[in-house]
Amino acid sequence: MWDERYSTEEYVYGTAPNDFLAAHVGEIPKGKVLCLGEGEGRNAVFLATQRYQVTAVDQSAVGLEKARRLAQSRGVSIDCIQADLADFDPGENQWDGIVAIFCHLPSPVRRRLHQRIPAALKPNGVFVLEAYTPRQLEFGTGGPPTADLLISANDLRSEICGLNFLHLEETERDVVEGHLHTGRASVVQVIASKALRRFSFSSHRGGARHKVRYVESGGGDSDENCRICQPGIKPRE
Repeated sequence: MWDERYSTEEYVYGTAPNDFLAAHVGEIPKGKVLCLGEGEGRNAVFLATQRYQVTAVDQSAVGLEKARRLAQSRGVSIDCIQADLADFDPGENQWDGIVAIFCHLPSPVRRRLHQRIPAALKPNGVFVLEAYTPRQLEFGTGGPPTADLLISANDLRSEICGLNFLHLEETERDVVEGHLHTGRASVVQVIASKALRRFSFSSHRGGARHKVRYVESGGGDSDENCRICQPGIKPRE
């Protein structure tokens, strides 16, 4: 199906990057980025022009060949992997960013892939996604024709554990990305981070015990009776 769709000189989803990705690319730490279901390469090539080291994954050899040509025309390079995402392993602690733009998969495949994303990201790595929601069936301006291939915010909350959602929203917007994605649309957008956790010691007053707690900022109380709170031993005068 996808080889046939991409077997044209035209880039069917255009050559410009997705609007949501382009607006939030600065959220992704510089380094290695994995683009899932990348097709003809428009987003991977954009990221490469922003000085990321990009790997594009797609099952279509035809799409990936067009991605390579687009990269060459823009004076950048990308790595390409031809793989079915049902079998693809993104690895562990590999990526500073993972991007999925209109990457619509059967729900069992999608759940397995999403469950692997937190482990695949490096600490402080960022996941960026935009996809059509089930309400997109009412709009008919692009995307899969079946609800099982569409994604809701609730799906993402349950499927991606271990990341902090910095942005998770279902919204309507105009999508104009090639002739197959054109018009008002219902989408879900995600920015999620594998943030490093910080901890503080909190003392129990009157005793030399501490408990450890996770905090976003700040610190615990000090206790003069606790060795952890005490400064280092001073030399005698």
